[in-house]
Amino acid sequence: MKTITFYSAVLFLFLVSQAAFGQEDYQKKIEALKLEKQRIVEQEKEALKLEVKKINQRLEDGDISEGEARVLKEDVAKQRALNIENRVAIIENRIALLERNKGDVLSLSEIDTIYGDRMRLDLFIDGKPAIIFNSKHHKKEIKYDRRTYSDFVMAVGLNNALIEGQSLSDSPYKIGGSRFFEMGWQWRTRVFRNSNWLRFNYGFSFQFNGLKPDGNRIFVQEGDQTVLEQFDYDLDKAKLRMDNLVFPIHFEVGPSRFKKTEQTIRYSIRDQFRLGFGGYGGFNLGTRQKLKYNREGEDVKDKLKRDYNTSDLIYGVSGYMGFDGVLLYLKYDLNPIFKDADVKQNNISLGLRFDI
Repeated sequence: MKTITFYSAVLFLFLVSQAAFGQEDYQKKIEALKLEKQRIVEQEKEALKLEVKKINQRLEDGDISEGEARVLKEDVAKQRALNIENRVAIIENRIALLERNKGDVLSLSEIDTIYGDRMRLDLFIDGKPAIIFNSKHHKKEIKYDRRTYSDFVMAVGLNNALIEGQSLSDSPYKIGGSRFFEMGWQWRTRVFRNSNWLRFNYGFSFQFNGLKPDGNRIFVQEGDQTVLEQFDYDLDKAKLRMDNLVFPIHFEVGPSRFKKTEQTIRYSIRDQFRLGFGGYGGFNLGTRQKLKYNREGEDVKDKLKRDYNTSDLIYGVSGYMGFDGVLLYLKYDLNPIFKDADVKQNNISLGLRFDI
């Protein structure tokens, strides 16, 4: 009987000590959370000082005006005040939760924060992990001042040749039937730091220039000369196509809309007038002539891939003007179409260009 009484007393003392220890443990947590509230206020105030310092530096550098600096300071002050309010409310809720449940609560422990590369959440029940969730978090960096953009470029229109000693109206090539097509990629870079009125455009393009002779004529290579001659059969189609790879360079001028936020600076040329002038240089990839005709009741298609004495090096001047991504486009080859020709001919194109 004495033995039972002794063990009962020991058990009672153990339970009392455990209860007291548990009480002391969650009280320590509450005190730590109260200290964390103070650190939150200090941290947000220090962050506000750094942000105001950066704004003042931008003001001194001339990037922003005094009015803009004042607005930015008001915005960051409001943001930090809300941060303090929200973060302190979270701590106060945690304190209330501990006090209401005397420390015996379910909790989610965050090993890594969402500002790192990943987030891990552990669900504990009775002090033991029940669910562990790991998630990689990739935070895409937003560039503050983006000075370079890129576009897919496509152009289509009429093609012809300016012939030495002749006007364009006397051209031996069909005005409506001779066409060109161009596609490529360009990069557009703002030249000045604090202004977007001048841009430098550069890239590469594939040009396909076509010439359709009028009458029933085709291109014939005779030694170092390429001439037009009558064809023996009635032609349905005859076209010479020159395929070029060129590297255009243009200076572009025009207005733009300026937009600034706390995170970004952007200059938009959407729905704005644009004027570009420059040139291009490259080389000829190949030349071919396509013929379609009827020979003794049989439809014939010939594809003749030859040199046709066309220039190997391509270079010229070009320009465009218009609004947004729809532009009137003109290009002119300074190199002759045919090398060593008795009469010099230069390719000229007029059409629409689309920056997509």
